[in-house]
Order: sequence, then C-alpha cells, then structure tokens
Amino acid sequence: MKRGIRNNNPGNIRKNATKWQGLSDTQTDSAFFQFKEMKWGIRAMLKTLNTYYYKHDRKTIRQIVYRWAPPQDNNNTELYIKVVSDRTRIDDNVKLPIDNRITMCAIAQAMCWMENSVEIPIDEFYKGWELM
Repeated sequence: MKRGIRNNNPGNIRKNATKWQGLSDTQTDSAFFQFKEMKWGIRAMLKTLNTYYYKHDRKTIRQIVYRWAPPQDNNNTELYIKVVSDRTRIDDNVKLPIDNRITMCAIAQAMCWMENSVEIPIDEFYKGWELM
C-alpha cells in the first residue's frame, strides 16, 4: 500500500507545526502526517490549497503545483502540472474558482493520483470538503 494511502494523507503533507484536526493519536511516520481517516487528510490538503490561494497568491494549477511539488525537491514538476491539468481538463494557467467544490476536489484528486498512483473516489474528496 502506498505511503500516502496508508497514512490517510493522500497529498503527502509533510510534518510541520500545524495541529490538524483528525490527526492519528500516534504519528509513527517520521516525515508525513498520519490521519485517522482519509477525509481528514483530504481536508488538510484542501485547507492547504486555500492557504496557497489566499496567503501565497497561488491561483492556478501551475502556481499551486510549483509550490506543492517544487523541482528543487527532485519532483518532475512540469509532468505533475501536465497530469493535473489533463486529468481535470483545466488549463494550467487559468485562475481557479477556489470556492467551487467540484473543481477544487477534482484538482486535489488529480494531485493525489500523482502522489500515490492510486485513484481515490471523488466522494472521499467531497467528505473532506464538508469538514472545512
């Protein structure tokens, strides 16, 4: 099982000082947060995308992915952008409607596919959205 799926953290959010809702009581992964249920890990991802949008002025798929999976961290950022754009059918330079559940859940779903090579049902993303 892929690490992000095992951790209920399909976006592979790295550990930091954030005290996310829904964290597992035990955090045995040295690098990535572990959540009690998938919906909590997805919520954390969607909240992070909101922060990117409003606080860091990352308003397109291209801008978001360059922050989420930067090339300096040995990511193939251009491929990541292309896959998210292709899977969502949204141009990578279009300003995103951050308050649109369908769009933002589709983007998060595509990003999680890039992170894990596993298709997570869209309903799991909607559950995470409802917790925001």
